[in-house]
Amino acid sequence: MIAHLDGTVSAVAPDGAVIDVGGVGLLVQCTPGTLARLRPGERARVATSLVVREDALTLYGFASDDERTTFELLQTASGVGPRLALAMLAVLTPDALRRAVAAEDLAVLTSVPGIGRKGAQRIVLELAGRLGAPAEGGAAVPGSGPAGAAPRAAWRDQVRAGLVSLGWQARDAEQAIAMVEPDLLAGAGDDGADIEVATALKAALRVLGRA
Repeated sequence: MIAHLDGTVSAVAPDGAVIDVGGVGLLVQCTPGTLARLRPGERARVATSLVVREDALTLYGFASDDERTTFELLQTASGVGPRLALAMLAVLTPDALRRAVAAEDLAVLTSVPGIGRKGAQRIVLELAGRLGAPAEGGAAVPGSGPAGAAPRAAWRDQVRAGLVSLGWQARDAEQAIAMVEPDLLAGAGDDGADIEVATALKAALRVLGRA
């Protein structure tokens, strides 16, 4: 198993990044929150999980070991594959998932695109007590704090890419971003530099969920 990558970020794509480790460029699929922390040309460390299929070897990257562990545990639930597990972590932090499962909060779980009520019930049933206890205090938003902030153009691109990777059409993603942008800018600087990718993503998902 490849537990982590520590190297120079060569490129950041809509749904992943290439990290150069010892002259080898490794592609890792990541959530928008994790991608927001990566900058081409800068050194980075990401926790990783290798998913082996008959036709592919896919490396998934995470901002923390906790996210990676949660990603792997989520896949032990029936019907949850790596892409759905990644989508869950794009919307909810590990602690938010732990709280939702412990409280049997189906509304929170069904806020993730691709999870219906029956799927949420199955996740609660199969993962109860297996995700561990949430940390004390409020759950942090993925990508929160200075490391999760991105310039205006960057956060729009990251959110659009995240929505498309979660299954939404690019046109719908653009419309959702346009609807939430005024409120996001009202709470940020004039240039949008303080907007956090994960916060914007969750707001856009709420709009798409209502639609």
